[in-house]
Amino acid sequence: MSKKYQEQNIEPDPIYGDVMVSKFINHIMKGGKKFLARRIVYGAFAIIKKETGKEPLEIFQKAIETAGPQTEVRPQRVGGATYQVPREVKGKRKIGLAMRWIIDSGRGKKGKEMERKLAEELISASKGEGEAVKKKINVHRMAEANRAFAYLAR
Repeated sequence: MSKKYQEQNIEPDPIYGDVMVSKFINHIMKGGKKFLARRIVYGAFAIIKKETGKEPLEIFQKAIETAGPQTEVRPQRVGGATYQVPREVKGKRKIGLAMRWIIDSGRGKKGKEMERKLAEELISASKGEGEAVKKKINVHRMAEANRAFAYLAR
């Protein structure tokens, strides 16, 4: 008998009271160093507040919404061949991919501290620019190019 996947309850973060920020902190965390991850995220939020003058939570949510893909390609074997089949991206995966892409593009930049890099990436993603949004556009482009195989989607 198979067990059902039980989703973990994530507590909202202590400062903003938002579960999404808490998940973002968990994505940034490396080696169980949550204190350091929180310091990075809250430092980035402070930079966002200083530079834009807007509420950092709004910028963060807009960045996640903008960087999240609507479609992606997934490999599927049919006969002896493997096709890249475009599929719609549902809620949690969309948010997870957006967070991962924003963090990865922040980490990929050189020369500055992580708070500054993350703040810049969040600001640019909320405006529809930056590496994370470029990644989303490339994923959409691949899905569009493989639209001919959409009939194979289960």
